[in-house]
Amino acid sequence: MKRRILWDRTCIILLAIIVLQSCQSREEVILTEQQLALEWANMSLYITQFTPANSPTFASRGFGYIGLTMYQSIVNGYDSYHSMEGKLNGLEQLPKPDASLDYSWPLSLNASQAYILKNIYQQTSDENKMRIDSLEAAMKKQFSKGLNEEEIERSIAYGKAVASHIYDWSKTDGGHRGYLNNFDKEAVHPERPGSWKPPLFAQSFSHLPLHPHWGENRTFLNKNAEIGIPYMIPYDTLPDSPYYNEFLQVYKKDLELTQEEKEAAIWWGDDPDVTFTPPGHSYYFVTLAVEKSNPPLIQCAEAFAKMGIATADAFIKCWLWKYYYFSERPNTFIPRFIDNEWESFWPDPPFPSFPSGHAIQAAAAAVVLEDVFGNPFQFTDKAHENRPRDEVRETDFVIRSFSTFWEAAQETADSRFYGGIHTPQDNAVGLEEGSKIARNVIALEWKN
Repeated sequence: MKRRILWDRTCIILLAIIVLQSCQSREEVILTEQQLALEWANMSLYITQFTPANSPTFASRGFGYIGLTMYQSIVNGYDSYHSMEGKLNGLEQLPKPDASLDYSWPLSLNASQAYILKNIYQQTSDENKMRIDSLEAAMKKQFSKGLNEEEIERSIAYGKAVASHIYDWSKTDGGHRGYLNNFDKEAVHPERPGSWKPPLFAQSFSHLPLHPHWGENRTFLNKNAEIGIPYMIPYDTLPDSPYYNEFLQVYKKDLELTQEEKEAAIWWGDDPDVTFTPPGHSYYFVTLAVEKSNPPLIQCAEAFAKMGIATADAFIKCWLWKYYYFSERPNTFIPRFIDNEWESFWPDPPFPSFPSGHAIQAAAAAVVLEDVFGNPFQFTDKAHENRPRDEVRETDFVIRSFSTFWEAAQETADSRFYGGIHTPQDNAVGLEEGSKIARNVIALEWKN
C-alpha cells in the first residue's frame, strides 16, 4: 500500500464541507471569496496526490488547465482584467456572459472547478469524485444565499460552459490522458557516450524513461514554444574537463552533506507516488500567498492561472530538452569514472537529466509569485509537516521558511544537487529557462 501524506489542508477541506452541510448552530459559517479559491486549490492538490499513476508531467498539465479555468470563469466580471481568449495557443471563442444579466462569479468559479477537475482527472477514484461533488454542493449552498434561482443557475451554467470549452481545447494538446502512456516501449533513444541509462538505484522499477514525447505537446504560449535549445557542456571523461568537473562537484558534495542539506534533499523530493508532485508544491505556494495576502478573488484566480500555465509550459520545454540531449545522471557517470561504489543520497527519477525539472518549474513559480504578490515575501512551507522520518536516510522532514520566493526556488534546485541526481549545470540552466518561461506568461495582457 502506498504511503500517503495526510497534510492539514485536506482536513480543512473536509471539515469545511461537514460544517457547511450539517451546521445547526445559530451562527452561520461564512466563507470569503478568497477561501472559495483556496478550497478548490486544496482539492486540486488532494486529487493530484491521491490519484494513482500520476506524474510530474501530467500533474503540471492539470494545474495549467485548472488554474486557467478558475481565471476564465470569472474574468468577464472584472473590467480591469482581460480574458486569455486569443492570447493562448489555439484558445478561441470562449463562452461570453450576457452583459445585460447578473452573475454570481463565485458560483461560476465553483462550477467550473468541479467540472475541470473531474474531467482532467477522470481516472481518479469514485470516492474522490464524490469529494469533488460534495465540495461543489457545499460551496453552492454557501454562495447562493440571497440570490434568485435564475441567477444561480445562470452562473453555474456559465462556469460549466467555460470549463467545458477549456477541457475540449485541452484534449488537442498531445497530453490528454497521458497517464495511459507513461512509458513508451516503442520509443527509440540515442545510444552514445553520456546517454541516459536506467540506474539500479532509482524511484521507478521501469527501465524506460517517463513520457519521452511530452516535449512535443502544445505549449500554452507560442512564445514559450519558440524558446531555443539551451547549451549543454559536451561529453568528456578527462579529469579537469568541464563535463567531468560537473560530476566531480556532485561527488564531493555528497561526501560532505550537512544535516540541513539532507533535510532539503528529502523535502523537495515530492515523489508523485506519495505527494502532490513538484508542480503541486508550486501550486501549494499560491495558497500560502493567498492566505497571507487575502487578495480579491480575481487576483487569486490570476495567481493560480499564471502559476499553472508557467509550470505546465516549463515541463513541456524541459522534457523537450531532456530527450533532445538524453543525458546521463551522476549515478551513471560517477561509478564508472570517479568511484565505482558511489550511490546518490536520493534515488534517480526515471528520465534523463539535463536540464533539471525541479529547477525549471521552481524558477517559473518564483517569478510568477513575485509578479503577483511582490518581493520580498516571507512564508513558511509546511507541505510535508508531520510526515514520518525517512529512516533509510536517517533524516526528518523539517518545515522550511523563506524571505523571498526565489530563495525557495534556489533551494529546490540545490536540493537535487544535494541529492546527487543533478549537476550544477542542470540546475543553473533550469533556473534560467524557467525564469524566461514565466516572464513570457507575465507579459501577456492580463489587465489594464
